[in-house]
Amino acid sequence: MIKEFRDFIAKGNVMDMAVGIIIGAAFTAIVTSLVADLINPIIGIITGGIDFSNLFVNLGDGEFASLKAARDAGAPVFAYGAFITAIINFLIIAFVVFLLVKMVNRIKDAAVRQQEPVPGAPAGPTQEELLTQIRDLLSSRA
Repeated sequence: MIKEFRDFIAKGNVMDMAVGIIIGAAFTAIVTSLVADLINPIIGIITGGIDFSNLFVNLGDGEFASLKAARDAGAPVFAYGAFITAIINFLIIAFVVFLLVKMVNRIKDAAVRQQEPVPGAPAGPTQEELLTQIRDLLSSRA
């Protein structure tokens, strides 16, 4: 059973998936920083500095200046601004990932094109031709 598990783990697909998960976790930090530190400030300038994340409707009693104050007081709130912010972040992250996948696919296609034989280029001898030549050389020396 341990041998089967070791064989399963050693398969290429499982290892590829593990590497993908590790790279994805590291990449998440980069994309999160890109969105929070570079793209969201630009969106803030375009929208006139509106911070969507603090928009909410108080469903309970009392008045609260911010969403954090309402949550700290334990008031029930409808935090639609945080939801809007999450949607904006998702769309930005999805677009950035799309661009990166597109770039990686372009690089892969270029690598595949370089490995393909050039049309009209002389082809080398086949395996059978090489074996025939080796046989003929060995029989001529005998």
